[in-house]
Amino acid sequence: MAAKWAQKTVVVPAHRRGCHLITPKILREIEGDLAGFKCGLAHFFLQHTSASLTINENYDSDVQADTETFLNRIVPEGHDAPWKHTMEGPDDMPAHIKSSMFGCALTIPITDGRLNMGTWQGIWLCEHRDHASPRKIGASPDQMGARYPHMFLILLLLHGANAASNAPAGPKWQTLSGRPPQVIARGGFSGLFPDSSQFAYQFALSTSLPDVVLFCDLQFSSDGMGFCKTGLLLDNSTTVSETFPKMQKTYKVHGEDVLGWFSLEFTADQLAQNVTLIQNIFSRPSTFDGALGMYMLDDVVELHPPQIWLNVQYNSFFLENKLSSEDYILALPKEFSFTYISSTEIEFLKSLGGKLKKGKTKFIFRFLNENVIEPSTKKTYGELLKDLKSIKEFAAGILVPKTYIWPLNKDLYLSPPTSLVKDAHALGLEVYAAGFANDIPLSYNYSYDPSAEYLQFIDNQEFSVDGVLTDFPPTASGAVACLAHSKGNPLPPPGKDIRPLIITHNGASGMFAGSTDLAYEQAIKDAADIIDCSVRMSKDGVAFCMHSADLSITTTAATAFVSKASTVQEIQNKSGIYSFDLSWSEIQTLKPEILSPFAQAGLKRNPAVKNAGRFMTLPQFLDMAKASNVSGILVDIEDAPYLAKRGLGVVEAVSSALTKAGYDKETKQQVYIQSEDSSVLSAFKKFSGFKRVLNLEVEISGASKPSVDDVKKYADAVRIHRGSVAQINGYFMTHFTSTVSSFQAANLSVFVGVLKNEFMNLGFDFFADPTVEIVTYSSAVLADGLVTDYPATAASYFRSPCSDMSLNLSYSILPAQPGALVNLAAPGALAPAAGPAPLLEPTDVVDPPLPPVKAVITADAPAPTGAADNTTSAAGSNAGRNGILGAAAAVALLSLGFLH
Repeated sequence: MAAKWAQKTVVVPAHRRGCHLITPKILREIEGDLAGFKCGLAHFFLQHTSASLTINENYDSDVQADTETFLNRIVPEGHDAPWKHTMEGPDDMPAHIKSSMFGCALTIPITDGRLNMGTWQGIWLCEHRDHASPRKIGASPDQMGARYPHMFLILLLLHGANAASNAPAGPKWQTLSGRPPQVIARGGFSGLFPDSSQFAYQFALSTSLPDVVLFCDLQFSSDGMGFCKTGLLLDNSTTVSETFPKMQKTYKVHGEDVLGWFSLEFTADQLAQNVTLIQNIFSRPSTFDGALGMYMLDDVVELHPPQIWLNVQYNSFFLENKLSSEDYILALPKEFSFTYISSTEIEFLKSLGGKLKKGKTKFIFRFLNENVIEPSTKKTYGELLKDLKSIKEFAAGILVPKTYIWPLNKDLYLSPPTSLVKDAHALGLEVYAAGFANDIPLSYNYSYDPSAEYLQFIDNQEFSVDGVLTDFPPTASGAVACLAHSKGNPLPPPGKDIRPLIITHNGASGMFAGSTDLAYEQAIKDAADIIDCSVRMSKDGVAFCMHSADLSITTTAATAFVSKASTVQEIQNKSGIYSFDLSWSEIQTLKPEILSPFAQAGLKRNPAVKNAGRFMTLPQFLDMAKASNVSGILVDIEDAPYLAKRGLGVVEAVSSALTKAGYDKETKQQVYIQSEDSSVLSAFKKFSGFKRVLNLEVEISGASKPSVDDVKKYADAVRIHRGSVAQINGYFMTHFTSTVSSFQAANLSVFVGVLKNEFMNLGFDFFADPTVEIVTYSSAVLADGLVTDYPATAASYFRSPCSDMSLNLSYSILPAQPGALVNLAAPGALAPAAGPAPLLEPTDVVDPPLPPVKAVITADAPAPTGAADNTTSAAGSNAGRNGILGAAAAVALLSLGFLH
C-alpha cells in the first residue's frame, strides 16, 4: 500500500537549563495524528543547536538532575575553559557540544496509534543555555533571558499497515461523552506517597493512564502563593508543628472555631524551606515522611501533565482573610491550563465563570456531605442535590461522594443505586465520584478487591460515572483500561506461556466459610482451575475437608466443646479443639465460621454469611468436583505421623476415597496430592496419574542443589510461601529470591500462596492492590500456580486483555519492581534489613518413614448411619470388624509407611 505521511510543527515553551520531561506536551499535540496510524514511525527533529532531544527515565526527576551534573562535568565552561566561540556568553560553546552529544532528532515506533516506548521511557528536551529563575511566573521569554521557544518538526510515517481507525471499535461507555471515564489522582498517588508531593504527582503520571488528571487542592501562603495540599490544616500532614511549635492558631471555619496550623500564617518561603510532608494515614508508608517539601501549583504545572484539576475547597475562608482564590486564578499566565476547576461554593464558580476565558476548562460543583450547608445559598448539599437543573446553569458537572451513587446499608453492604447519574446525564451534567482508596474498608460486596469497586461505578448495566477521584490512580487505571467490559471474556486455558493455575485455598474462603459446600460452589462459579480439600480425620475415622485440625479456628467448636480443649505439640503449640477428639456426629452439630485473618484490624469477611454452609466429607468433595468443570483437584494431607499414632490412617482414607471415586483412572481432571511430609508423597507414588506437591510452609530464600534433587525424588511441584518469592525490608521488596527459578530449572512446578485480597496482606510495592500481586507472580515471577482465598480476583485479571503481555496496549497493569520504591527512601528511613531467610537444605525435605497406624480398640459409637455411605472411615478399615488389625492390613500399612 502507499505510504501515509503527516507532518506538523510543535512549539514548546522555553525551559530553564537542564533536562525536562516533555512527553505529555508532545502527546497532547500529536495524539490526533497518531490515532491514524496502526504501524509506523514518528520522527522528531529539534530546530536548534544549543538544545537536544533524548529518551530516558520518565519517573525520577533526579535522573534529569544527575544528567545535567554529568554534562557540566565533562563539558566545562567559564574563564578557564578552552573555548573560542563565546560570543553569547560562557555557556555558548558548551551548549553546542552538549547538543551534538545527545543530538537533535529521535525516531520512535508507532503501534496502534501510540508511541511504542518502554514503561519507564520518556522524551527529554535538554536546554543547554542559562535561563533565569522559573519562579517568575508571568514573565515573557525575553524577560526571562530565554531565547526563542523550541520548534519541533514532527514527521509521522506509515508503511504497510492499515490506519488504526480500521481496528475493531473499543467498548461503548455509558459516560456522558461516550469516552472512558477519567482517572483523577487526588494529590497525585497519595495512597503511596505524602499527599500533593513531588513523588506523588510524578508517580501518578508514570503509573496511570496517559490522560490521567492531577488533582490539586488549592491553598495559600500569607503572601498569596498557591500550593497544593488536601485539607485546610497542615499539622496532620506536614512537619509544621515540629518546625513552628508556637504558630498554632484558632480561626473561624464555617462558623466554628478550629485550632491548628494554617498555611496563611506562613510565607511561601517559610513553607518551602522549613516544612516537609508526611503521610497522614497510618496504614500507608511513613518511609517518605520528611523527605519531600511543599509543592507549589507552578511545580505541578512544570510536570506538564496531560490534565490538571484545580479544586478550590476553602474560598470563603481565604477570602475572609484577604486572600482571593478568584484573583489568583485570573492572574495566572496562560501556560497554567486547567482542564477542570471545581469548588464547593456556588458563588465562586458563578463569579469565576463570568470572568475566566474558559476555553476547554470545565467548571465542576463539588458536593460535600448531604447535611453540610453550602455557604452561598445557605442550603444543604442534600437540598441542592434535588435541583440539578440549577447547577447546570453554571457547571458542566458535579463531583460527589461515592455514596451519593451507591449507598451502603448499616451492615456495609450495597443498597440499590440512586438515580443521580442518570438524572445528571439527562441534563447534560457529568458526574465524578470521590472517595476511592484501596486501603480503607470497602463494602463487603467487593471482597476487598478495590478494582471491583471501580467496576461497580463504571461497568454496570445501567450507567457509568464520568470519572473517579482516587488516592490510587494505578488501580483505577487498570479497572478502566483492563478489567472493564471483560467479565464475559473467556478465561484462557492455563499454560506455561499463558497463565498460571488458579488454585483455591479451602475453596473461595474469602467469601464463605472455608471447606464448606458454599465455598466450593463459589470457587467453581469463580472459574478456579483446581479446588482443594485439606483432609482432617474425626475420632471415628471420617475423612472430611477443613482448614485446620483445630476446629476452634473455623467452626463454633470453641463454645460447643470447650471441655475438649487440649494442647498437642505435634500439631501446634497452643490449645485447640481437635477433629480427632470428636466423632463425626459431634462435628456435624457445629456450624462453620468464616476465617477473617485481619478481623482485629476491622477487616471482617462477609459477615452476613459467616456461619453459612455445610461441612464436606472427602467423598462428597470428590463427587462435587467430578460433577463440575474444574480441571483438577488438590488433596492436602497434614499430620499423618501423629494421626497414625492415634489409630487414624489418613493416607489410607484418602487413597481409598480417590479410588472409589474413580480418580485413579481419571483422565479429564488432574489430581494433586500435597503434603509437607515426603513420606506421605511417597505413599502416592503408585498412582502414576497423580502429581505430588511438596508443601514448604517455612520461608526460604532459595534452595540448594542437593535439596532440589531430593525434592525431585518425591514431588512434581512445590508450594511455597509468598515470603519465599522476594526479600522484604520494611514492607518493601528489595529483590526477588532465586527460589522459584531454582525449582523450575529442575522442571518442578511452583505454586505460590496464599494470596489474600485484604490490603493489610500486601506489601507497599503492590499498591494495596491484589491484582498487582497476581500480575507480579504470574508475569514477573512466572509461578505455575497461584493459591488464593479469592479465585474470582485472579480470574478477573486473566480474562482481561492486559493479561496477555504480547499485546501492545496503551496501558497495562504492570508487575511490582523490587527495589523501585525502597531505593527512593532517604538514608536511615528504613530500619536495617533483616538477614535473608535460610536456604532449603536436604534435611528440610526428607522425612522419616510413616509409622504404622496404631490399632485402637474403642467403645465409642460408630458414625451415624446417614453418614456411613458418604464417608471414608479409616478407623473401621484399619481395625477390622472386631477392632483387631488384620495381618494383610498391617503389611499394607507398613509397606506404605516405608515407601520413599
